[in-house]
Formats: sequence, C-alpha cells, structure tokens
Amino acid sequence: MTPEIILPPCPNEKVPAAQVKFHHRVDCQTRFNDFDIFGHLNNTIYMAFLDLGKARYYTDVLGNVFNLKGTSAVIVNTNISFCSPTYMEEPLCVLTACSRVSRHSFTLDQRVVNPATGDVKCYASTVLAAFDARTATGADLPQEWINSAADFENWEQTPTFA
Repeated sequence: MTPEIILPPCPNEKVPAAQVKFHHRVDCQTRFNDFDIFGHLNNTIYMAFLDLGKARYYTDVLGNVFNLKGTSAVIVNTNISFCSPTYMEEPLCVLTACSRVSRHSFTLDQRVVNPATGDVKCYASTVLAAFDARTATGADLPQEWINSAADFENWEQTPTFA
C-alpha cells in the first residue's frame, strides 16, 4: 500500500480541496533566472515542474510510457489554475495522482505546493491518451498501466476494459 502524502492545510481558502489523495511527490529546484523582476516565479516554470512530475510518475508508477515502437501516452488536454506566487528560497514540490482511467485515456491531477506551509501555488489536470507510434493512431490503454496505477493509488477496484 502506497502511503498518502500529508502536507499542512493550504492557508488560501479560495483553493479548492484536492479531489484525490496524493501518493507521488517530486521536490523541485528553482534557479535565479526562473524569477521575474518582481521576484515571482514565472508561470512557464510551473508548467516545467508539472511536466517533471508527470515524467517521474510515468517512470516510477507506470514504467516507460514513451515507447516509439509501440503504445505511448500523449497529452490531449491540460488545465491549470494559478493560486499563489512563489518567491525565491521557497521550497516547492509537485504532487501527482492518477484520478481517472478509461479505455483510451487517463487523467493526472497535480499540485505545485510549498511543502512547509501547504500553500498551493497552482493545480492542474491533464488528460493523456494512448497512442500507437507505429500506426500514428489512438490505442487502448495497456492493462498493465491501469493495474500499476490502481495498485499505486490504492484503488479498491482495478478497472478493466474488455
């Protein structure tokens, strides 16, 4: 059973509560040039952190989902909401959870958070679809990906699609 990641509650009451429990965390490192003239982390850096979280989730949980000779995952939709600025020297981490699977796609919910304060900097939802690189067409999600996500996320039932 993968332990749930527990952080302090978010102090911003306008940030909606997470609809999933997070079991995957990646700590992030900022650089001097990631910040604008006002000392805020640039929004494009949040996107890079979210991509880092997705890539590490793929490797740690699903195995290699970038298979140029078979089924891979491609992003088909991303929605992100920015909630609070990040300043230099603030610690950050990305939390990632698989919140939904279907026959052809899955959704990853993510949050960039200050782990010391619980302050949610942004949250995102990304839909990824299975794609057969050999034929350049959509594909069914491999059952082993579904099984791995279900096991890691501690789902009570593993979805199957016949």
